[in-house]
Amino acid sequence: SYRIMNKAQAIQAFWESFGVPAYEESTVPDDAVMPYITYSMVADSIGHPIPMTGSIWDKTYSWTGLSQIADQISDELVQVKSIPLDVGFIYITRGTTFAQRMVDEDDTVRRIYINLMVEYLTP
Repeated sequence: SYRIMNKAQAIQAFWESFGVPAYEESTVPDDAVMPYITYSMVADSIGHPIPMTGSIWDKTYSWTGLSQIADQISDELVQVKSIPLDVGFIYITRGTTFAQRMVDEDDTVRRIYINLMVEYLTP
């Protein structure tokens, strides 16, 4: 369950609920150890569903662990995910295309790119 929080705290709590560390894209610590999730922090107000992206990263030759996390995220969003805020709610749904395997210049790094749609039901 989520405690009452602001938009940024709620998005952070959503991404870190999948069992690995989560970082806003521009705040990954130098000593971060994969697997982890990075995400874009986007915000708006009611009536404006907006895309939000995340990436699941791991240093491995296997897609298994990343695919399991992507499946967890997908399963969590079978129905609209509603997260309470200090004022209002956030609704999160799967975007199109939901999950995509990506190549990295380092061939030992695997990444799955995730597309979501987010709507802030806030003033």
